[in-house]
Amino acid sequence: MKQYIKNFTKYRFLLAELVKKGIKLKYRRSYLGILWTLLEPLMTMMVLTLVFGTFFGKDDPTFPVYILTGRLLYSCFSTSTKMAMKSIRQNAPMIKKVYVPKYMYPLSAVLYEYIIFLISLIVLVGVAGVLQVKPTIYMFQAIIPLVILFIMVLGVGLILSTLAVFFRDLEYIWGVALMLIMYTCAIFYQPERVIGTGNGWVFSINPLYATIANFRDAVFGRPLGMYNLCFSAIFAVGSLIVGIVIFVKNQDKFILHI
Repeated sequence: MKQYIKNFTKYRFLLAELVKKGIKLKYRRSYLGILWTLLEPLMTMMVLTLVFGTFFGKDDPTFPVYILTGRLLYSCFSTSTKMAMKSIRQNAPMIKKVYVPKYMYPLSAVLYEYIIFLISLIVLVGVAGVLQVKPTIYMFQAIIPLVILFIMVLGVGLILSTLAVFFRDLEYIWGVALMLIMYTCAIFYQPERVIGTGNGWVFSINPLYATIANFRDAVFGRPLGMYNLCFSAIFAVGSLIVGIVIFVKNQDKFILHI
């Protein structure tokens, strides 16, 4: 462990450069640049509110905030895990030429996507202010699900980045899995509507929904649900441990498959 910490300290400046490079490449040849980070979730929220507001939120003036909280966290999870999954293969030329701790690539991919996500939270603050979602003392709890989200994304990202080196079709399979995850995260509908049909178990086994639910509790001035908090935290830490073990055990084989 001491050696890993020493190695990380040695290459921390490279990690910073990889994060900067990722952000620059993401908005290369884009006229709006980083501004798109604010416009995209705002426009998506407007579309989802227009389409689903009539069915699920017609009596709730804060429904756009409800949608935005789910949309932002799901988007962070989706984009970060996909970028982490591709990170080893995309950096194959550098891996073949120069020694760099290989975990730097999925870590940098998760970091720059997470930074972009944090910037996009400005939109949530603005929309919440316009719709008069008043801040309460509970809003400080929001940092807990945000930290859990980062750990979860990093853990899942390490697992996917390892498996994707050996199984190229995983990229397509994960795309389908993300669609399933999205529909079980209650982004544009209240979970009570599903629980009443006897299908509420889908939320109890979805750690991303638990994280989103906790974040919504903080935004709307409610204490965090203990089941959602414990479940999401255990899953996040567990996935990180599994991800690290799998990555470390297989990283020396990457060069043979990229």
